Amino acid sequence: MSKPLISKAFVANTVTSMNIFCGFMSILYTSQNNFKYAAIFIIIAAIFDTLDGIVARLLDTTSRFGVELDSLSDVVSFGAAPSFLIFKSYAFQFGAWGIIISSFLLIFGALRLARFNVMTEEIKIKGDFTGLPIPLSAITIALLIFSFYKEGKIIEPFSSLVLPLVVILSILMVSRIRYSALPKLKDRKFKEKIFLFTLLIVALILTIITNGQILFFIFLSIIFFGIIRHIFYLITGKKFENGNGK
Repeated sequence: MSKPLISKAFVANTVTSMNIFCGFMSILYTSQNNFKYAAIFIIIAAIFDTLDGIVARLLDTTSRFGVELDSLSDVVSFGAAPSFLIFKSYAFQFGAWGIIISSFLLIFGALRLARFNVMTEEIKIKGDFTGLPIPLSAITIALLIFSFYKEGKIIEPFSSLVLPLVVILSILMVSRIRYSALPKLKDRKFKEKIFLFTLLIVALILTIITNGQILFFIFLSIIFFGIIRHIFYLITGKKFENGNGK
């Protein structure tokens, strides 16, 4: 039986490579002060980041090489790109401190991915995320810039939130706070599927009505829900099951 012209692994790795390409495009647009497009390419990179895992599982090509390539891609798209975006769009005005704080997204993101690679024992099985996932951090930053960067600056009161948000996101990435993985519909009951589908429709409608601004608050809510849930578990003495994830 002849071998296919294009291997399954090549297809999955190509999708991952598109993640890297989008990260590069984001950096390129940021260097040209086109921050809206830079933010959009970070979001597109996150879409490819989701697709590469789906493609790998569908084609049964999950491998250690793919895990490493995925993490390297994420350092570019969700570490370097949002760090540079924050610096050029806002933090540059604070000089050396602006450089240092902007770099947190890259440095702590890299640390988070390194921990993920070390912790991952069974690459085909992922549970909940230990620490804030780096794509979630990057998307939040991208949505902040996309929604509230107007007339050459980040509008008030959101400009006052930029640096504190960067610090919080960076710390959360290397924290032990658990964030739930996306629910798999095939494992859900019919009523749960209807509920999730309804939530998605409502989110899409609100996104259209608010020109996308609601998405920033949705992602912010997800982030702070993880913190609140962690505090609740600490108070009640409950424990999460073991899990990992980038």
